[in-house]
Amino acid sequence: MISLAALTTLCLAFLGTQALPTNSTLERRAATVYTKCTTPNTVAITFDDGPYSYTYDIVNALDAAGAKGTFFVNGNNWGCIYDQANVDRVKYAYNHGHQLASHTWAHKDLNTLTWDQIHDEMWRVEQALVRITGAYPAFMRPREYPVLDSTPLTADLEIAYGNYNSMVLDASGIRGQGVVIWDLDSGDSTGASVQSSKNTYSSRISAHPSTILALNHETIETTAHQVLPYAIQQLKAAGYRLVTVAECLGKPAYQSVVAPSPRDVRVSLT
Repeated sequence: MISLAALTTLCLAFLGTQALPTNSTLERRAATVYTKCTTPNTVAITFDDGPYSYTYDIVNALDAAGAKGTFFVNGNNWGCIYDQANVDRVKYAYNHGHQLASHTWAHKDLNTLTWDQIHDEMWRVEQALVRITGAYPAFMRPREYPVLDSTPLTADLEIAYGNYNSMVLDASGIRGQGVVIWDLDSGDSTGASVQSSKNTYSSRISAHPSTILALNHETIETTAHQVLPYAIQQLKAAGYRLVTVAECLGKPAYQSVVAPSPRDVRVSLT
């Protein structure tokens, strides 16, 4: 059995280097930022920060309701994506028809990184998804705007915002990806109670907007087992179709799909 230290080394150093675009010589190709769905009567329920142990429960809950979700995954946040358990989770979501997208490799604040570092954060998780599923993602999501634990919540901080700048958008555009934010935040990552998250969904549903693009986190147990089932039931009762981000935007989920790569010594954990 491989040690945790060895696993960390594998996850950080398995791929070597890539050829990076040069910021000064490339034409600006700022990515499109999507903050809401465009297909009427659709809801895209999204999950950040995985893969994680609740992936199966989330997928099963969505499947049982005839719904689809979108998973914005990290490469090395809560665990290494090349760990066999996480490989299986990613494949499970993908094989059940749910969308996979990039949430960057190590969940870093992209605004603090150099041009090369931004591309490295994006490239590593893209390569992981191609190796595991064969699918090259067409969308990415930056981490949420950092709020310090000591910062009291105010009206301006009640909703987390995707943290990006013009360099992040240029890098995403060059990589052919759209940047996906949201217009409903369940609040699970900032400590919202189950009832508060349910109330957030209920309030938005009662206003019956044409579409909803919802942010959740698959690392939160109560999201998977209490908030999600409630949200699914309420949204379906209101007549919404629960679809992937790609479907709610009327765009392809992936830039390309090829055969996945077999595991080899660089990513083997046994």
